[in-house]
Amino acid sequence: MVDGSQGERMLYGRTVEQARIDTLLADAVAGRPGALVVRGEAGIGKSALLEYARSADARLLSVTGIESETELPFAALHVLLSSVLDTVSQLPRQQSDALLAALGFGSATPADRFLIGLATLSLLTELSMDGPLLCLIDDAHWLDQESADALLFAVRRLHSEPVTLIFAARDGERPFLAPGVPDLQLIGLDSVAAQQLVDAAAALAPSARDHVIAEAGGNPLALLEIPRTLTPAQRAGADTPLGYSLGGSEPPSSLVLTGFRTRIRAMPAASRLCLLVAALDDSGHIEPVTRALPALGAALTDFAPAEQADLARVTSSGIEFRHPLIRTAARLACDVAERVTAHRALAGAVDDDRRAWHLAAVTTLPDEAVAAQLEDAAVRARRRGGQIAVSAGYARAAELSPAAADRSRRWTIAATAAYEAGLSERATDLAERANSGPPPVEPSVVAELARVRAGLAFEAGHPLEATRLLHDGVRALTAGAAHDRPTCLAMLGWAVIYAWSSRPHPDQLVLARRTEDLAAGMCGPEHAIHALARDVRLLLEGDRLAVNIAPHNLGDVADLPVDLHIVAAYLGFARGDVDGMYRDATRLVDACRTAGRIGRMPQAMMMLAIAELATGRHRAARATAAEARRLAEDIGQHYWKYYLAGVAAWSAGVAGAEQECRALAAEAIAEGGMWMTGITWATYALAALDSGYGRYAQVLDRLDKSAAGPGRHAFVWRYAYPDYVEAAVRIGDPQRAHQALTRFTNWARAIDQPWALAVLHRCHALLTDGDAADLYERALRLHARGDQPFEQARTELMYGEWLRRHNRRAEARTQLQAAMATFDLLGAVPWSERAAAELRATGISISDQGRESDPLASLTPQELQVVRLAATGATNREIGTQLFLSARTVGYHLYKAFPKLGVASRAELARYAMT
Repeated sequence: MVDGSQGERMLYGRTVEQARIDTLLADAVAGRPGALVVRGEAGIGKSALLEYARSADARLLSVTGIESETELPFAALHVLLSSVLDTVSQLPRQQSDALLAALGFGSATPADRFLIGLATLSLLTELSMDGPLLCLIDDAHWLDQESADALLFAVRRLHSEPVTLIFAARDGERPFLAPGVPDLQLIGLDSVAAQQLVDAAAALAPSARDHVIAEAGGNPLALLEIPRTLTPAQRAGADTPLGYSLGGSEPPSSLVLTGFRTRIRAMPAASRLCLLVAALDDSGHIEPVTRALPALGAALTDFAPAEQADLARVTSSGIEFRHPLIRTAARLACDVAERVTAHRALAGAVDDDRRAWHLAAVTTLPDEAVAAQLEDAAVRARRRGGQIAVSAGYARAAELSPAAADRSRRWTIAATAAYEAGLSERATDLAERANSGPPPVEPSVVAELARVRAGLAFEAGHPLEATRLLHDGVRALTAGAAHDRPTCLAMLGWAVIYAWSSRPHPDQLVLARRTEDLAAGMCGPEHAIHALARDVRLLLEGDRLAVNIAPHNLGDVADLPVDLHIVAAYLGFARGDVDGMYRDATRLVDACRTAGRIGRMPQAMMMLAIAELATGRHRAARATAAEARRLAEDIGQHYWKYYLAGVAAWSAGVAGAEQECRALAAEAIAEGGMWMTGITWATYALAALDSGYGRYAQVLDRLDKSAAGPGRHAFVWRYAYPDYVEAAVRIGDPQRAHQALTRFTNWARAIDQPWALAVLHRCHALLTDGDAADLYERALRLHARGDQPFEQARTELMYGEWLRRHNRRAEARTQLQAAMATFDLLGAVPWSERAAAELRATGISISDQGRESDPLASLTPQELQVVRLAATGATNREIGTQLFLSARTVGYHLYKAFPKLGVASRAELARYAMT
């Protein structure tokens, strides 16, 4: 595949692959980002394609993953960005601090790993401002997970930046997972290309060449390396058997590895040890190697045979192996005694983090001193935001811990770190290890293990098991002399939500009652957590009329931990305090942004989207839900992705986007597991769609089925009762509405919210046989005290319909015009059309009214989000920080949105700030 003569590298048999690379690079020049993972077995030519890409007219950053660095957080990212760290100062302060801390500079507090990904995205964007940027990542399967996550987060959020990332990853036991990034799978060269490569690299007789080609199986590295093993007689075509068994079972890469190992074993012992030390070192610098060699009786000059054999090269910066397999071969060519000696020599020559891992590599029995060093290294990794490295350090420390209490504590912390890093399978395995030995002694460790296991069980679709585990954790904490009250409250709040979110199950009510009892003992009957627990228990008992009206008593929301922020938002929705929910959810999202808790953002933004829907901010809700869904998918939070699909379906349904609504509803319904939230919101969304288009029989059918379905105890049905009342009246069966009206009446009066009381008057107006004008007027006065434009417009629409039917056309026009204007503003297309049809029935020509089209309807959710923030005066950089996009991408979205909106400047966007 590769001919290295005259300093040039010529590729054989890779025309299609080169064209793929060329297209990717041309896209970058045209301002279109791209990414590609080149995959294949060792020696198949991945590195050669990356080398080919280096000829691009672009700024170049590169890094090669190293096996021994996989446990060191952000090690690869540090190497990749080391030459451009001066540009980090141009990033927003929060991002620059997080990235520098992750790379081992500065002393910022630990950052959410996705904030570091955002900072990486911003930095790559900054670097591309003057022209295309090309990042080449070889041996990506050996990247530390933190670096891989940061780079892939950036890849998924590139939009209009001339940035190209090409990864090369080996097929094997440690796969490089890159969801959403296109693959280029390399296979062996065909016989023609193989012959060309062999002929260019070695002078072989035809028979010898044919044997080599057959043995190599098209693997370019094998085609180059096998001839090196042949004797002169074999090269000349003698019948002496080749160095490899023709037709053997080993793959070509294994044969090449064997050849490398054989050549290394034939070297002098000092040279072999030099290669071993270089293979085990991962610092990327030559100094640790030179410091370690004297302890082995070797010196830098002993690398000479390796250089002469073209296996490795000594440079001013470090030792460069010609191929990653040589690094592996160097380890395999030495015996265990040599490896132990080399690790110990390196332990005395490297920094504290690497020293701990070198010592751990040669420690086979429990050793608290080594375990403590690993724990110290993990603590330092946490300061850099490297949760995966934290998990790895504590896990190895647990294995080496002599004391059972230390083992359980360290396993638990390792599981927590893996869980917070989004590694569910790894966290599950570590939690089981922590749970399988002697039980932890410290209450805080018991509670933390229960919390992590609960989170894992919930995400796996077992919310009731998660509830049980949280109960165990709360009991463990409260059994101590001094327990952590905020943690207890947060665990109780999640226990309520977990039990509530489950589909019906015989244990569900039992667990809900147990949660209520624990909450009563922990915080008393007047506390909001207990109130929420009681409300859920009543719903599960089938008491749809009972409503808990306990005050919102969680304390100062601004001082709450993030878990209780989320519970506070749930409380607002359950009690109909939609304005309070909007305030709490807004603060929650702002707090997560400020603290860089991107991993919490899908939950926070989901609550905000619901609050925006409930308060009539429909366009904002649609954009928020879309952004949150994309983020949840990026970071692998499946529960929140499905939940958000249901919420997004409702906003699409109200907007009349039927195809979008049905697609999102189908996604939410397909969530599986024991969760009921996605399917509940999907059902509500489809009912909202049908209601807007006047399909009232379908509305009643959906809501009737939901009353016996898996989400029958959901809070959202309290908001759907008025839809049921209207649908029953519209089909001419008002008697069917009485039960729904009774339930809504009980709830509306208990929560005493102006919007709910206004809707209650509207429902009574629909059902009255007499003069309904007074009821509608009362409703409108109550609407004026709140800020729910959608519900107010629905009341105006129904009032206008009633007035028109009673021949009060002038008054009807006033109500209908107000309703239509609001529906237009909110993008509620079917509702706007209904108001327009009613206006026409009063004798008004809508075209004569100069009714304007809705420019916002043409925007994508991402464009709408950007426009809304730009309308507030935020800069592109500030918008990018909020939306986890680059400033350049923000500019691209504005460039696309301006002509759609018919504006020429940001100043003209002010009218779209709150839509």
